[in-house]
Amino acid sequence: MSRKVREWLKAMRLYEQTSHEQRLAIDKEIEQRKGVYCDKAIGRGLVSEAEFREIVELVCKRKKKKKKNEIPIVV
Repeated sequence: MSRKVREWLKAMRLYEQTSHEQRLAIDKEIEQRKGVYCDKAIGRGLVSEAEFREIVELVCKRKKKKKKNEIPIVV
């Protein structure tokens, strides 16, 4: 997980509300959108605070949606 993502999540008081897997997914999403390593994208100002919040919400919704669609296995 990148340092900048961790810093931003802590500054926005979202760090404790996200899992490690979600934080890694946030990193990947930023890298896919910007085409550079996420710390560089944030450091260069390529990611605004609003866009960062949007990415966090998107990733968190994805995880919740996957959990809802999981079918329990009965043994």
